[in-house]
Amino acid sequence: MRKKESTLPPEPVHETISEIDVSEEMRGSYLEYAYSVIYARALPDARDGLKPVQRRILYQMDQMGLRPDRGHVKSQRVVGEVMGKLHPHGDSAIYDALVRLAQPFNLRVPLVDGHGNFGSLDDGPAAPRYTEARLGPAAMDMVADLDQDVVDFVPNYDNQFTQPDVLPAGFPNLLVNGASGIAVGMATNIPPHNLAETAAAAIHLLDHPEATTADLMRYVPGPDLPEGGVIIGLDGIREAYETGRGAFRTRAKVSIERVTARKQGIVVTELPYMVGPERVIEKIKENVQAGRLKGISAVQNLTDRHHGLRLVIEVKNGFNPEAVLQQLYRRTPLEDSFSVNAVALVHGRPQTMGLRDMLRVFVDHRLDVTTRRSRFRLGQAADRLHLVEGLLTAILDIDDVIAIIRSSDDADEARSRLMLAFDLDETQATYILELRLRRLTRLSRLELESERDDLRSRIDELEQILADEARLRDLVKAELRDVAARLGTPRRTLLLAATGSAPEGAALDSGPHPLLSLPAASGAAKGLDLEIADDPCVVVLSASGGLARVQGGEPLEPGPRAASDGWRMQLATTARSQVAVVTADGLAHRLEVVDLPALPRFETGLSLEAATPAPLLLHTDEPPVGLLDPAGDAVIAMGTARGVVKRLRPETLRRDAWEIISLEDGDRLVGLGDCPDDAELVFVTSDAHLLRMPASAVRPQGRTAGGMAGIRTADGVDAIGFWVVADPGESVVATVAAVAGALPGTGQTSVKVTPLAEYPVKGRAGQGVRVQRFLRGEDRLDIAWVGPRPVRAASADGAPVEPPAEDDRRDGSGQPIAAPIASFG
Repeated sequence: MRKKESTLPPEPVHETISEIDVSEEMRGSYLEYAYSVIYARALPDARDGLKPVQRRILYQMDQMGLRPDRGHVKSQRVVGEVMGKLHPHGDSAIYDALVRLAQPFNLRVPLVDGHGNFGSLDDGPAAPRYTEARLGPAAMDMVADLDQDVVDFVPNYDNQFTQPDVLPAGFPNLLVNGASGIAVGMATNIPPHNLAETAAAAIHLLDHPEATTADLMRYVPGPDLPEGGVIIGLDGIREAYETGRGAFRTRAKVSIERVTARKQGIVVTELPYMVGPERVIEKIKENVQAGRLKGISAVQNLTDRHHGLRLVIEVKNGFNPEAVLQQLYRRTPLEDSFSVNAVALVHGRPQTMGLRDMLRVFVDHRLDVTTRRSRFRLGQAADRLHLVEGLLTAILDIDDVIAIIRSSDDADEARSRLMLAFDLDETQATYILELRLRRLTRLSRLELESERDDLRSRIDELEQILADEARLRDLVKAELRDVAARLGTPRRTLLLAATGSAPEGAALDSGPHPLLSLPAASGAAKGLDLEIADDPCVVVLSASGGLARVQGGEPLEPGPRAASDGWRMQLATTARSQVAVVTADGLAHRLEVVDLPALPRFETGLSLEAATPAPLLLHTDEPPVGLLDPAGDAVIAMGTARGVVKRLRPETLRRDAWEIISLEDGDRLVGLGDCPDDAELVFVTSDAHLLRMPASAVRPQGRTAGGMAGIRTADGVDAIGFWVVADPGESVVATVAAVAGALPGTGQTSVKVTPLAEYPVKGRAGQGVRVQRFLRGEDRLDIAWVGPRPVRAASADGAPVEPPAEDDRRDGSGQPIAAPIASFG
């Protein structure tokens, strides 16, 4: 049957319709969205340098026990824990943040130790089910002491759990690892810095609260990017440190090497920040095909896990590699720019911050964390001391305590009677009732007394820290020094001042300085010719082992410059020629002269400070001994530490490296030079003997010969130097004696300079004559040198050392040394 339809009228529907202003509603909703993005997603907190998702990841991993001494767990598990308890914004956002925390090319000090494929500069990471993670060592300093009330905790999104409002942050993470993010109407972009440098700047700010940005730049001269590279120009860095906004240029670190037997190449070993090799290769190919890049024949990516980044760009024969490199800087990401926009949350508000502001916020945060931790520890120590004192009272009258407990009907009565009998409070009495019988031994009493004394000492120390701000600051500084010692690493990024001079206040106090000058900016270098002119030049081996080419074909003459500018050997050649550098292992390494840094020639002398160290060019740790012309016809003489002498017949070889003497095991070259028949050869040994002999006494031999006896040495004595002297009448002998048992280069006591003419000419294979009489305590020569006047001496850091006046006594003792001497020249 069909249901009978109702004939009653429908009930009226009560609706409430409110008229609103659409523009006001949109404005309010947009502001709420913008507020959420700014404060809860995109901008880091200036105190710990972390965005909320990063902070929640580190905190939850710490709660999961994923510490560096534990095993890795699947990243998917970490993502699930963080999303379920603290960050309900999707697993992809959490995993992306986790990956960034683990990438060493992204962060200067990674906070997560990742296991598996966490991506590269040209490729993304594997899915979270394939990767594993745990906290890195640096993260433990970020989350340290969270259980000691050092920061405030706030509820999570559903009020079931709590999370820290900020992490304790044991180092300035905002500066060390930088930050990047795009919010609504604002963005942040902060480059990474060196941890040891930022810690040193924070310590300086603790000591000098009124320090200026220039003062702090003595410790933080510029960013230190994870992949190294070169920063060109410091004006933008200084502006960013002053105002929070600025820009600087970054370049790849390159070297010009011979990549094949006939071709030179540009070898890239470090790239600008966040630039991958595939991106560089793609840009090079695109510009070569379009005709905007010339002189490039091939590009090879030889990067691997063992040798790191190595991008080889082959240069066509006849093209100037330096000019090709300037084209690459202009056309490819080998030179990139970084815009600094240092925006972070300070007291919950976005603020553009300079270097001093970021360090000030961190220092204030660490002072607050240390104060709260000290108060917490003081309360814990006081509570424990209260219980220990009650236990000691009970142990002293333990029989009465036991009698009271046994005669009491229940625990409440026993507690009350103990409080009355021994003047205890309720907490102490309860603790005594819970005491185990094993604690009633004599040893336990001694332990309690020792613990009481330690607690009193700790309480006194904590009270002093809380009462004295100077002690509080000293504690913060000590903790920063400890973090820098454990986590700090050497600077990776080289800083170049494009103007050719270092800015005021940008020099480090001590240690090797990362700031160098760049005489020619990239704009000036655009005028380089692609074809290299074959102009005459002189290749110079400096006294400290550096190599350079000097304009002009005339031999160098000593000038009135510092001793650190002295040279060991020079060779006249041309810019398009080759030169061979002989190392102590008896090998000659072929080099293109054009690969050496070009230095101007001045009337006042020559500065070799810009000479390239030979090991960087030769890729060997063996020290350079001398130079020779691979295609020359001059006879070369050489001497070894075991007194072997050899004259080498001229031979033209086409290999990149070849042997010029067959050395016995443990022997090494100590000197080398051009040697005509009318020259003289000089050996000096560690026991202060000198042998001077005519070069004609040594017949020239072939390349593989082992030489012949030169100077006879006693057991345990080596030749420390060998020289070819063309003009004995104008040459001098300089020697430095050292005390017994001192390490090489230390313990120097006396120095002596004597004309070479004072020593007689002897025959080959003799012992020679004494060159310096040892004073009491001296037992060896530390260094020696034979060469033309004037003799110059330098310390290990290149500072000049004034040698004494010449002494005509052949075997006289030396003069007291004014400063340690590292080299003569």
